[in-house]
Amino acid sequence: MRLLHLLVIGALVFAAAYVYQIKMESTVRTERVLRLRAQIRQQRDAIAVLHSEWAKLDAPLRLQGLSERHLPLKPLLATQYDSLKNLPERPPNYVRPGDPDPIGAMIDTIDAAANGADVTGSVPQPEDKQ
Repeated sequence: MRLLHLLVIGALVFAAAYVYQIKMESTVRTERVLRLRAQIRQQRDAIAVLHSEWAKLDAPLRLQGLSERHLPLKPLLATQYDSLKNLPERPPNYVRPGDPDPIGAMIDTIDAAANGADVTGSVPQPEDKQ
């Protein structure tokens, strides 16, 4: 009978130790969760401060004042435009009349190269049968 009592007491001590270990682990995890929540709150506060600073820096009136102070820009006046008669002469035309259009020839060459690019080179191109 005494052996049974000792086994039950041992089981109770073991169960109490196991429950205590679970309680300590849960306490540690709870403290970790609380620390993480505090860090999240700090980061959110920092983000809110950055948003407010950005809004202050991005204010249109502030930017207008900075541009007037630091940029030497002045409003455009109607008298700053010039007439068409004061434009420089047109550069000489180097293509003779009747010659093919050089830009059109370049485009045709590019189109021809693009149409022939369907073959990858790893497979021999099929020969045309005549």
